[in-house]
Amino acid sequence: MAKRRKNSESGPFVRWVRRHSPSREELARNRFIKPFASRIMHSHLWRFSRRSVPRGAALGMIVGIFVMIPGLQIIASALLALPFRANIPVAAAATFASNPITTPFILIAAVFVGNDVFGLHANPAHFRVMYENGASASQWLAWLATDAAPALVGGLLVIAVISAAISYLAASWFWRYRVGRRWKKRHRELAH
Repeated sequence: MAKRRKNSESGPFVRWVRRHSPSREELARNRFIKPFASRIMHSHLWRFSRRSVPRGAALGMIVGIFVMIPGLQIIASALLALPFRANIPVAAAATFASNPITTPFILIAAVFVGNDVFGLHANPAHFRVMYENGASASQWLAWLATDAAPALVGGLLVIAVISAAISYLAASWFWRYRVGRRWKKRHRELAH
């Protein structure tokens, strides 16, 4: 009964994270994480707290945008959560910011940002044409051999860091807002 009440009291964001993130048991069974399983299974990495949630959101955004390899994103965010003491479910859920729908936009934006920030001359229009035409691996490698690779990697890094900072601030604000609402509700209930 207490567990059911606790789940019904959690907000939609917490329920979404719990539903879309890997469970502790699923991560423990992963062959890449098994050597670290005892540390990753520690309860403080799975608790939703005012410090661990923003850290998890920021970490997940950096890994999700910069790594962009499905599956590896969740493993990397879980392993990086250890030294940063970030919430693993939130970090894993935040990696879904890069998904099949958003990835092309993120990559094109990264080339633009990389060109502007680092003074490179990669052609983002060529990226779109290659993507739409289903370019072969050799064509992608030839394109990356130009200024495209440094522009892409540099742009991804800039976008990932900015996204992480925004995610950290948004998660911190959301946490304070949620706790404030609960305190006001509790205060009103005690006053009546």
